[in-house]
Amino acid sequence: MSRTFSGQDRPALQKIIEGMVESGFTGVSLRVQDETGHWEGSAGLRELGESAKPPTDGHVRIGSNTKTFTAAVVLRLVAEGAIGLDAPAADCLPALGLDRRITVRMLLQHTSGVFNFTGEYYEDGTFAPGIPATTAGREWVDNRFRTYRPEDLVQLALSKPARFEPGTDWSYSNTNYVLLRLLVEQVTGTSLAEETERLVLGPLGLTNTSMPDTDADIEEPYPHAYYRYEDDAGRQTTVDVTRQNPSWISTGGDMISTPRDLHTFISALTGGKLLPAPLLAEMCKPHAKAGYGLGVFVQDTGEDGGKVITHNGGMAGHAALMYSTPGGAKTLTAALNYVDDAGMSMAPAFQQATQALVQEVFAGSGRR
Repeated sequence: MSRTFSGQDRPALQKIIEGMVESGFTGVSLRVQDETGHWEGSAGLRELGESAKPPTDGHVRIGSNTKTFTAAVVLRLVAEGAIGLDAPAADCLPALGLDRRITVRMLLQHTSGVFNFTGEYYEDGTFAPGIPATTAGREWVDNRFRTYRPEDLVQLALSKPARFEPGTDWSYSNTNYVLLRLLVEQVTGTSLAEETERLVLGPLGLTNTSMPDTDADIEEPYPHAYYRYEDDAGRQTTVDVTRQNPSWISTGGDMISTPRDLHTFISALTGGKLLPAPLLAEMCKPHAKAGYGLGVFVQDTGEDGGKVITHNGGMAGHAALMYSTPGGAKTLTAALNYVDDAGMSMAPAFQQATQALVQEVFAGSGRR
C-alpha cells in the first residue's frame, strides 16, 4: 500500500519545487512514487494575487504529453491489426497527398520531415512561422478562442517545404501527431477521443484525463495559466489564459490531466499493461539524434546506466512532467503553472528544474 509523505519527509524534493517558484514559476505540484510509497507536495500559488497553493492533484493542460497518449492508442491499434507500423501513412489518408515514403512509424518518431504547423526553428537561427501560436504574442491572445480544424492545420503544414526527406533526419513536429489523429479516425471510423477512452483512459480508470477538442473549459480544481505580451502602447500585459480553445495545438498537446492520472498512465505503459512486449520495446527504442522513441524520450539518468522513459509538455501557462523507470516501479509526475510569453522565457528554468528533479528522484533516489 502506498503512503503519502509530507514535505518534511522529503525535504530535498520540497526544496527543489520551492526553488522552481523562486526561479519564476507561479506554482508547482509534484508527485513521486517509489519503493517507499508516494509523496505529494506543492509550492507557489494557484492564482496570481491570491495566497492559496496549487492543488496537489489539480488539472492542467499537459501539452506534449498528449503525444504519449496518442502513441499508446496508435500502438494498441497496431497490436489489434488495424494499423501497420511500417505502412505508408498515405494508405490511410489518401486525400492529403502525403509523400508515400512517410510511414506511421515516422510520424510517431518525428522522422517524417513534415513542416511543424506551429512554426519551424532552423539550425541557422531563422524561424518560419505557422499558425499564430504562443510564439506570436498579442496575436495568439486575441485568437485563443478560435477553432482550428485538424485538417486545416495539416494542410497548412503540407503547403510548406518539407524539412528533410522522409526517414533521413529527426525534427520535432506537432503536425506528425495531428496526422496520427486523422489516421486513427479514418481507420476506426470514430474520434481519437473515443479511441483514447476505449484503449487507454477506460482500462486504466483515468477519470481526470480528457481530450477537450474545442472546449475552452477546464475542470476544478486547477492552477491558473498566464500569458504575457506587449500591448499597443509597448506595455507588458499579463492575462489569465486558463480558458482557451485548445484546437490550435490539437493532438500536438491539447489534453488535460492530473499528476495522479499521469502516474497511473506512465507506470502502466512502461510496466507493460497497455502494449505487448515487442511493441513496448519498439516504443522505447530511441532515435540516435534526440533519444526519441515512438511518443516518448528515453533519457539516461547518468548513474549506473540507468534510464527513464519520459515526455514533458508546456501549453500556454500550464505544463506537465512525466517520468518513469522502465517497468514503471518509480515515477515522477508534476503539474506546473507559469506566465508564458512569445520568447518562451521560462524555458531555461524549466530545463534546470527537470534536471534537478531527475537527479534527485532517479539518480539520487537513495537520498531522503
